[in-house]
Order: sequence, then structure tokens, then C-alpha cells
Amino acid sequence: MEDLLNDPTTTVVDVRETNEFALGHFDRAINIPLGIVPLRLDEFKAMKGPIVVYCRSGNRSGMAMNLLKQAGLSEVYNGGGLHDMLAYQD
Repeated sequence: MEDLLNDPTTTVVDVRETNEFALGHFDRAINIPLGIVPLRLDEFKAMKGPIVVYCRSGNRSGMAMNLLKQAGLSEVYNGGGLHDMLAYQD
């Protein structure tokens, strides 16, 4: 995971709700809540490089990863929960 997060082409996506994101998030993360991931598939497909998704515990990010892989994206990784992701942050 550390190699992925050090790759400047990796996009980090927080799939928690906007109010959860506002309370704290991984520095480079963008917020796309799980419920609207299917509506923004074109945006995901336009992302260059790998995509790391995370949430509070890893459950929602697992669902998001599966949705994105079913949509044809191959380089999608579950970063787990916010606590897991913050361990990689400088």
C-alpha cells in the first residue's frame, strides 16, 4: 500500500459521506461517497494510474472497489479504514 500511496499517479478516494470527510480525511483524498460512485464511473475511468478507496472500517471501500472492478477498472485497491490510511501519511 505504501508504494501505491507514494505513486504520484495514484488517486485516493474517500467513499464516506461528506460530513464524515469534513471531520478528517487522508490529505490527498477526494470525497466521492459510496452511494454516488455508480453515478461517477466516467470520472473514475478518467483517473490516471491506480485508485485507492477507503472509508471508516473498510466495508464501504470494499463495496466501492467491487463496483469499480465490475465497471472494468483493474487497478483499484481497498485501503481499508481511515485509521489504516493515516498510518501511511507523513
